[in-house]
Amino acid sequence: MLGLKLKTDPRWANIVEENIAEILSDHAWCEQKAATNAITMIINNSEKEDLVTELLIISREELEHFQMVHDIIKKRGLEFTRERKDDYVGQLAKFMKKDGTREQSLIERLLFSAMIEARSCERFKVLSENIKDEELATFYRDLMISEAGHYTTFLNFARKYGNVDEVNKRWKEWIEFEGELITNYGISGTIHG
Repeated sequence: MLGLKLKTDPRWANIVEENIAEILSDHAWCEQKAATNAITMIINNSEKEDLVTELLIISREELEHFQMVHDIIKKRGLEFTRERKDDYVGQLAKFMKKDGTREQSLIERLLFSAMIEARSCERFKVLSENIKDEELATFYRDLMISEAGHYTTFLNFARKYGNVDEVNKRWKEWIEFEGELITNYGISGTIHG
């Protein structure tokens, strides 16, 4: 369904299990950034009522996920560490086309968002199926379903606001780029690392 070129090695879950505090802090910040991204798109596209309506739902869900992860951190007596740069997302941001019309910029932002949600969904699936911690396995299974919905929403809006053939062509470019990019990741205890 996600069309990703490279699946995460299930052994990545072992790295995560050795770094639960690190992954949970990183994950919390990912959720905060996803909420901020949705709100930024609302600010920049307030005239698109249907988009704003959906992004309001997504931004609330992402903030709820942020709170859920933060609650797990507190419950387990772990430290919520300071936010760190996400190199994977930074590389995706560099791939976004910066020129073009306002509409083209929106489509790029939607594809960028869909790509992050797709990879997050895939990583949550790996965790839900491979992590030994039952509570976290269930938690990540539930979040995987939510991320899949966000991925679909972003991709569908890109196709709605752009020429479908052009959007599909550009999406294939995103898939190819991410497939090469992700080969450098999956070796650390972060969501995208």
